[in-house]
Amino acid sequence: MSRWLAQGLGGELADLYIDSRGASAAEEYRGRSRLDFLNRLTGDIRRPGFAMVIAETDGLVGCAFGFPVGRDGFWWLGFEGALPRGIEQLTVSGGVFAITDLLVRPHPQDRDVVRRLQEGLLSDHQASLGATLVDPDDHPTLASLRSWGWLDVGEVWRPAGPTMFRALVFPLGERTAARLTGLAREARTRWPG
Repeated sequence: MSRWLAQGLGGELADLYIDSRGASAAEEYRGRSRLDFLNRLTGDIRRPGFAMVIAETDGLVGCAFGFPVGRDGFWWLGFEGALPRGIEQLTVSGGVFAITDLLVRPHPQDRDVVRRLQEGLLSDHQASLGATLVDPDDHPTLASLRSWGWLDVGEVWRPAGPTMFRALVFPLGERTAARLTGLAREARTRWPG
C-alpha cells in the first residue's frame, strides 16, 4: 500500500488502533491516544521505504506497517551489550525490516491474520527479520508479540520518550530462525512460551 493510500486511511487506521488495544475511553484519555497514533503514523509514512499491508473482510480488520532498517545499524543504537551476531549480519545485508505497528481487531482468527500480515510485509520487502521496539511497561503488547512468535533479544536505550525499550525480532523462515539459534543461550533473551 502506498504512503498516500495509508494517509487516506488515517481515520480508519486510528479506529483499528483503538479497537486492537481494547482501550476504554478513560484508558484512551490517559494513555496513548488516537492523536498519538496518527502522529506516529505520519512520522513513519515519511520514512524512506515505508510500507503497509492491510487485511480486510467487510471492513479493515488488521494492518502492519514499517520501514527497512538501515544497513548502518542506526536502528540498534543504544542496544544494551553486544548485538547478537546473526542480527548484526542480517542488518548489514539489508535483511531487517522495522515493523512499527501490527494491529488486529479482536477476532477468533486473529493469530492467522497476524501471521499473514507480518509475513506478508517482510516477504514483500525481501526481509528475513522483522524488528520492533516496545515500551517495557506495555505488557499487553509484549505478551501479544511473544505469543505471535516474536523473540525478545534485549534492551535498547533512547534519550527521548521512554528511555528504555524491549527489542523484539521476528525471523521469517527456517533459515533465518537457524541463524538466530544462538540467542537461546544468551541470558537476556526471552523466548515466547
